[in-house]
Amino acid sequence: MTSIVETCGITPPRGEVPPEISLPATYFDIMWILYHPIRRLIFFDYTESKSCFFETHLPKLKRSLSLTLKQFTPLAGNIICPLNADEIPRFRYVDGDSVPLTVSESSNDFDSLVSYGARDADQFYDYVPQMAPIKDEPEYKLVPILALQVTLFPGRGISIGFANHHSIGDASSILSFIKMWASICKFDGSDEESKSQDYRKHMPCFDRKLIKDPRGIDRIYWKQFRQIPIQSSTFPLPTKRVRATYILSESDIKKLKGLVSSKRPGLVHLSSFVVASAYVWVNLVKSGDATGEEVGANVDEYFIFAADARTRIDPPVPANYFGNCLCGGIVKIAHGEMVGNEGVAAAAEATGEMIRNKVNNKEEALKGAENVLSDLESLGKIRSLGVSGSPRFDLYGVDYGFGKARKVEVVSLDGEEYSMSLCKWRDNSETGLEIGLSLPRPRMEAFAALFQDGLSSIA
Repeated sequence: MTSIVETCGITPPRGEVPPEISLPATYFDIMWILYHPIRRLIFFDYTESKSCFFETHLPKLKRSLSLTLKQFTPLAGNIICPLNADEIPRFRYVDGDSVPLTVSESSNDFDSLVSYGARDADQFYDYVPQMAPIKDEPEYKLVPILALQVTLFPGRGISIGFANHHSIGDASSILSFIKMWASICKFDGSDEESKSQDYRKHMPCFDRKLIKDPRGIDRIYWKQFRQIPIQSSTFPLPTKRVRATYILSESDIKKLKGLVSSKRPGLVHLSSFVVASAYVWVNLVKSGDATGEEVGANVDEYFIFAADARTRIDPPVPANYFGNCLCGGIVKIAHGEMVGNEGVAAAAEATGEMIRNKVNNKEEALKGAENVLSDLESLGKIRSLGVSGSPRFDLYGVDYGFGKARKVEVVSLDGEEYSMSLCKWRDNSETGLEIGLSLPRPRMEAFAALFQDGLSSIA
């Protein structure tokens, strides 16, 4: 059982931020305007007393969040979606805006939640914050940006839940906010030198002029997207799914790279991301066959991924740019080839070549960007696997003073047809990868068997 203890709004420090901040949405931001919120949970072990949490640690979480919003002030605001066709959306903070924070307490099984095996996906929504509803104003819609929830499992642990609108920033941006909040909370003024170093490391840059748009893609996007109603977010319950996490260790990744290299010796781009994605994609396709799907050999299967474009656009933008700055690729392979003996090699080759020829090519990375809406409409009709996250992301390195995170869950996978989360492995962040999936139970069981058997069969 989970019960709400408190709801409140956390504001930036009074008098220390401008009374109003307005940032225009770039075309990178507008393309996510209709997307569902990104929902994450980070679990931590916590064995101190309940009174210690409410009297000491919860006030620290609130205080440090306010201080973090001094640097990330737009997160406390809203998206302004204008009704006037001549205007584009913008992110606006005005004095008094706040980030909603829910505090709850749960007697549910913490150890089950942080395990890696298949667990009922619905149970995680007790700890995920619900975004506030969209408000209709005379000249625009007011769309909330961020919501947070902290849940105490007395004697066992804590979870911090995040729900953010994707259009405010990509995963790299949101991770910088999470890390600065954690750092300020952990040090709480006791280590000014360490805190100042982390401030510099995660200090965001909100300068939208860095994104050049000579073709006016922002207005092309908004002209198309504004025809579709923007709706308040809801939880996809019941999900009728289970969640599970899979590990690819350093030796597993070496095995997969060796397998692909033996079958595709000329492949240039063979990263951990490429082989991990190829392996998950092939096993997901095979799991459909194993559970009775009947798919023709000539039916196309797709893999859709995004990549950080900060260094891939011309001119490049700084690594600390806060906003969306993503390019990506769509890989297509026939079903029959995917489930054949060289499926992993074929998937890795196609993905690697897409990265080398398009994603890493500044002249090609954003080619055809103005056609995104028609592309997105066509993607809704295909068999595909998407990916959330990156091997670069170390969410387990987040420490609010409770120690290293125990488990990370990307809950928003439930809202996708099929998607996987990807981040550094908790127990070996240098070389290992963690992969999260949300699938119907029969398909998850088939996938788990294929995943393990496939690794065991590689010499």
